[in-house]
Amino acid sequence: MQGAPLESYVGEIAEIIYQNEDNGYTIAEFETKDIMFTAVGYMPSVSAGERLKISGKWVEHHTYGEQFKIEVYEKCAPKGEGAILRYLSSGIISGVREATAKKIVEKFGEDTLDVIENHPLKLAEIKGISAQKAVLISQSYIEKMGASTLVMFLQQYSVSVNLAAKIYKKIGSGAVDFIKKNPYILCDEIDGVGFKTADSIALSMGFSKTNAGRIKSGTLYALKLNTTFGHTYLPRNILVSEATRLLEADSAEVEFAVESLIIQGLIISEKTDVEERIYTYAHHCAEKYVAEKMRDVAGVYFEEDDASLLKQIERIEKYQNISLAQNQKSAVMNAVKCGASIITGGPGTGKTTIINTVLELFKMRGLKCALTAPTGRAAKRMAQICGMEAKTIHRLLGAGYSDGDDNLTFCADEENPLAYDVVIVDEMSMVDILLMQSLLKAVKHGKRLIMAGDVNQLPSVGPGNVLKDIIKSGIVKTTYLTEIFRQAEKSMIVVNAHKIIHGEMPVYNGKNTDFFFANLPDANRGSDYIISLVTDKLVRKYDVSPFDIQVLSPYKKGIAGIINLNAKLQEKINPFDIKKNQKDFGDITFREGDKVMQNRNNYDIKWTDTETGEEGSGVFNGDVGYIQFINHSLKNMTVIMDEKSVVYDFKNLDELDLAYAITVHKSQGSEFKIVVIPVYDGPYMLLNRNLLYTAVTRAKNVAVLVGSENIIRKMIDNNKETRRYSGLCDFLIRGDTKVDIGANGENFKDGKGSLS
Repeated sequence: MQGAPLESYVGEIAEIIYQNEDNGYTIAEFETKDIMFTAVGYMPSVSAGERLKISGKWVEHHTYGEQFKIEVYEKCAPKGEGAILRYLSSGIISGVREATAKKIVEKFGEDTLDVIENHPLKLAEIKGISAQKAVLISQSYIEKMGASTLVMFLQQYSVSVNLAAKIYKKIGSGAVDFIKKNPYILCDEIDGVGFKTADSIALSMGFSKTNAGRIKSGTLYALKLNTTFGHTYLPRNILVSEATRLLEADSAEVEFAVESLIIQGLIISEKTDVEERIYTYAHHCAEKYVAEKMRDVAGVYFEEDDASLLKQIERIEKYQNISLAQNQKSAVMNAVKCGASIITGGPGTGKTTIINTVLELFKMRGLKCALTAPTGRAAKRMAQICGMEAKTIHRLLGAGYSDGDDNLTFCADEENPLAYDVVIVDEMSMVDILLMQSLLKAVKHGKRLIMAGDVNQLPSVGPGNVLKDIIKSGIVKTTYLTEIFRQAEKSMIVVNAHKIIHGEMPVYNGKNTDFFFANLPDANRGSDYIISLVTDKLVRKYDVSPFDIQVLSPYKKGIAGIINLNAKLQEKINPFDIKKNQKDFGDITFREGDKVMQNRNNYDIKWTDTETGEEGSGVFNGDVGYIQFINHSLKNMTVIMDEKSVVYDFKNLDELDLAYAITVHKSQGSEFKIVVIPVYDGPYMLLNRNLLYTAVTRAKNVAVLVGSENIIRKMIDNNKETRRYSGLCDFLIRGDTKVDIGANGENFKDGKGSLS
């Protein structure tokens, strides 16, 4: 049985009573020529004074009485001079206020909107409106009408308002027509639109499952999707298999699509002795560039007298009251003599001591050094340890967005290289291939690049296996640090980290130890115990705040996952309080006082230093802070992150997550006073040695594992890393890439002052 037919009305929005910016839900007074009534429904981007055709049903609200529930709406151009004047006077169109609106309507009457849309330069005939302003007025009107048409069109396919706005920004006013001609443009061109969404739209429009455009789009999507798992390429046979499964198509059709995409230059084929590798264009260019530029940087050698250099190192040892092991001295000498060098080792092996010694040597030579790391927290820790400023790689390179462009750009590149003689990068294991490409573009030929990192940490979240591939290639002089030094030997965190990476079970619960294990195999009991640790036991034992304790879980879902643990910890640490403002966003309730984490890089968001009043921009993936204020009238939230005050509009709250518990992957590059790690059964790919090692090494003072001893053993025994398809090592070894980056293989002699 079909429902009652929809009723339709044409009229104006007399007043907006309420509008939710997150999802567009609107309550408005709606006026037709005969009646006025309350209309409710999802109507993003509508404003008072706009003329609409609405369709829906009458419903009875238990508090507010009879309302018209809108199911479909479309914007209509206002008719009559009075309606047009009210529409333009409302401020809906950029550059037009009441006085300007009167002038336009007086001149063009009922033809006003036609002039604005189709003959905008006629507006310049009015005093006070330049040709440039006329065009801007026209663009604003077209966008206003076009955006609502697109939103309405996509509503039937359950595409969110925010995503519809993103689509409109990318495609423009003809978006609906473009999508009708080729729905797959959505997953090809728009980040955040999956193939399944585009495919459901296309199939509902009558597109065939064997449509050539569908097969090509699905194949390209399968390749791009796998870069999110860390791959820079896929072997052709695996790509065909993945795409065939996704498309439920014949493999011969996918093979034909691969050939077509290669001919179009949308994907790149790279043949080796063992396989044919299929890349996206961007990742192929990145690997080739990184290989050639790394060979160029590593091909530079600086003339040094070894005896003189060793005497300088000895003077620094005496001055700093340290004693370097022979392996550490070798690392220092490599850093000074080589254009590129790598220092790799686990906790307690002296990487920091080497970097500080190297900095002293370069200071003696008058060389200008830059310290950098992939994340804000890693850069902050580097600055504290080295006693000088350290920046994120993105900040060092001057990351930002061009006006009207979503593509990230960097101020520093080949044309405008970094003005440093030495660039020292920490936490290199976190650097992906695209970031490495951007960094190397900014390193001038003849300068030094020193890379420090733990090759046993989890690999980068982004595609590539940069640190491991460079080490494996043998192109860059590498020092392996394996000896744990006397001071570090006192810490069972350090000792156990090395045991774990060598396949041994950790030692815990000893006298005066900093490493503990609670044997609670039942996840429900374990999660309750974790809550008590964070909110009571560890707080009292070590006289710390719950904010000093970080729960690191391998999982997002499940009883021991961060979603469940965050909800429980929030309830205990920062429960509902009528005196505290809170804001629901998606499945998360944000409350004043909550611990939160930035979940992506935002280079444009502004901040103010709470102590100095200094202003700047940029908040980075992994930055942690707490919610200071939630302001419902201004529709924003103030978060304090590392003494910086950051204001988030409610519409941008998808950039934040609760951070009482975070994933181990999100913790990379960070260090916390006390770490609590649940160890329970979960997806096999997460139960591995590297993940446990990474989690343990995030603890500065205390590490506590809670869960099953069998799972700890299972993780340590699982030394099989999920394979990453990356070709950087082969490109480095072959050395046949061709990129215009300047000369290489030259010798330089350091004098006083920096090299030119």
